[in-house]
Amino acid sequence: MTTLILTVAGADRPGLVAAVADVVEAHGGNWENSSLAELAGTFAGVIEVSVAEDRAPELSSALRGLQGQGLLTLAVLTGTPDADAADDRLLEIQVLGNDRPGIVREVSAVLSAHALSIEELATETRDAAMAGGRLFEASVSAKVPASVDLDALRDDLERLAAEIQVDITLG
Repeated sequence: MTTLILTVAGADRPGLVAAVADVVEAHGGNWENSSLAELAGTFAGVIEVSVAEDRAPELSSALRGLQGQGLLTLAVLTGTPDADAADDRLLEIQVLGNDRPGIVREVSAVLSAHALSIEELATETRDAAMAGGRLFEASVSAKVPASVDLDALRDDLERLAAEIQVDITLG
């Protein structure tokens, strides 16, 4: 089996997911994992599909044909499992604070400096009900290699939280 990674984006409308799913199924593919969302009127996502190796080129070609049907972009990449990640563990990180530019950049820089790889990142801004202004919230799942010094990581995240005035919780 071969793993294909699809990235999709286009003006949001009913039927985009169904169009992709129909092509995947018609070419013997199996929809494994996905993260899809509507953001500011644009539908965007990433989809992991498995398919028999001999059917991958045909599926890739058929998926690219969807670009004329409302998807602005569709890229098909071949995924490769990370064999070195067997000893990695997942760390859940929550960030909450007043919204301001640079929070994602600063948090991701600390994670990168400690060799963590972000598995999943979800962010949201919303009105602060009682205080006024906007709140920024992020949930991060990151792979932590066994060699990482968790105490040093925690210290750096706590230092960053104080500098940019957000709460950062490790779980």
